Amino acid sequence: MRKSHPIRRVVLAGAATVSGIVLLLSLKPATDPGSAQAAGVGAPPAASAQGGAQAASGTVTGDAAQTQYGAVQVRLTVANGKITKAEAVQAPKGGQSDQITANAVPKLNQAVVTAQSANVDAVSGATYTSNGYKKSVQSAIDKANASAGSQGSGGSAQAATVTGDAVQTQYGAVQVRVTVAGGKITKAEAVQAPKGGQSDQVTANAVPKLNQAAVATGTADIDAVSGATYTSNGYKESLQSALDKAKASAGSSQDSGSQGEGGAAQARTVTGNVSQTQYGAVQVRVTVAGGKITKAEAVQAPKGGQSDQVTANAVPKLNQAAVATGTADIDAVSGATYTSNGYKESLQSALDQAGG
Repeated sequence: MRKSHPIRRVVLAGAATVSGIVLLLSLKPATDPGSAQAAGVGAPPAASAQGGAQAASGTVTGDAAQTQYGAVQVRLTVANGKITKAEAVQAPKGGQSDQITANAVPKLNQAVVTAQSANVDAVSGATYTSNGYKKSVQSAIDKANASAGSQGSGGSAQAATVTGDAVQTQYGAVQVRVTVAGGKITKAEAVQAPKGGQSDQVTANAVPKLNQAAVATGTADIDAVSGATYTSNGYKESLQSALDKAKASAGSSQDSGSQGEGGAAQARTVTGNVSQTQYGAVQVRVTVAGGKITKAEAVQAPKGGQSDQVTANAVPKLNQAAVATGTADIDAVSGATYTSNGYKESLQSALDQAGG
């Protein structure tokens, strides 16, 4: 038998090696995870909880949610788009409510941080408190998302969803949520409206018309629906507070990126949450410029009977104190303790929204 020449064997071995490498390369998946991710194709999206906060940082106070046993209001701390802390700044109290609140609130706080959304289970034996808590958390998340959404780059207007304050009417609460993009209302919806009995029919007729009018006009200056005056007025008031919040969020992002020329900080107006007191609702609106309160006013305050006199005396002093101190840490006015406490609570929520 003829012996193979050594050089021939080397050549044949080399050819076999090359053929093997070519075969392996042809079997390699076309969508290799490492190469696809590097190319930006098929890369997994950044993790985010459904209904959770977008990339924003700071403290946000949700709207006060009224329940059968008292108001519930939640404050969230958000860092890099994640909820790092949840706390109830208002919760039902007095009698058996103290025990229920002490048991339920810590569990709800922990659940929200774990879930990164308002989609958490109600605590057994605390259904009303749990539902109010979740509602307030969702409004806080809406505010955080609105603030994050207004910080878009490349000139493209991102949509932001903002929930207005709940407005109490003679027939029930009205609360409006709007989606704003490019400074225009693209969607309006009532997340609360009067219900039960004849109110169901009135709401079913009025709310779609009000939603449509809000989108058409782009403002809260819309006509009341015939036969639904109270609902219409509540709707417009809540819509205005939502627009105030959206404007404040947009203004704060513009301020942070436009202080190079002239250095002048733009003023923005923010409406705080409605604070319920024993004698009526208190709600504060502030104008903030350069991190300072330049104007404070009460858009709601107790009225009727002796409350008229108390309000007339207390509110101007509280307004003045808010501007002077620049914070909600102001003294209560003598003889107007409930109004003062409600004022300070609403003022603090306005400052939270303004980033102060």
